[in-house]
Amino acid sequence: MPVNDPVGDMLTRIRNAQMRGKSSVVSPASKLRGWVLDVLKDEGYIRYYEVTTGSDGRQQLEISLKYHDGTPVIRELRRVSKPGRRVYSGARELPLVRQGLGIAIVSTSIGVMSDAKARSANVGGEVICTVF
Repeated sequence: MPVNDPVGDMLTRIRNAQMRGKSSVVSPASKLRGWVLDVLKDEGYIRYYEVTTGSDGRQQLEISLKYHDGTPVIRELRRVSKPGRRVYSGARELPLVRQGLGIAIVSTSIGVMSDAKARSANVGGEVICTVF
């Protein structure tokens, strides 16, 4: 079944799996999804992810979720820029998530990165999602 918002679908799968207390979740693979997961892994929100091949021969991302004392490390995962409404920010206007305690994942001209790295590189771009 085709998905209109692949990144939003992956984020929803992560939210749903964490609500059920699952240790891992599977999502179809794409480059953008992998880049978003790279940022989540670098910032410590997930353990790791790996690319596997499903029973139908297509590539999948198996995401290992992270918990601390039985509660999910990711408390809030929100899609900001959607297919119907793209949200762009300059380097100085990037959002602070929970006064700097969370991160915003930004797609810039030099790659997908967290808001802090984008500020230090002085680049703006499309705000993909926020994580707390």
